[in-house]
Amino acid sequence: MSAKKSGGKTVTVQQTGSPLRRQPDQRETLVGLGLNKMRRTKTLEDTPAVRGMIRKVAHLIRVVDEA
Repeated sequence: MSAKKSGGKTVTVQQTGSPLRRQPDQRETLVGLGLNKMRRTKTLEDTPAVRGMIRKVAHLIRVVDEA
């Protein structure tokens, strides 16, 4: 098996909306992205799965940087 390359594309997201009074699956998606408190920033690998998660909670986060 090949080792995972860490030099791939990344995307940085910041939480801007509160998970309170949101559907449970949206809260779980935020936790899956590593965001569970306001203004928390996380750099993630840019994969289709992560893009889908970002799309699902787009109203609660903002994309800071795409590298």
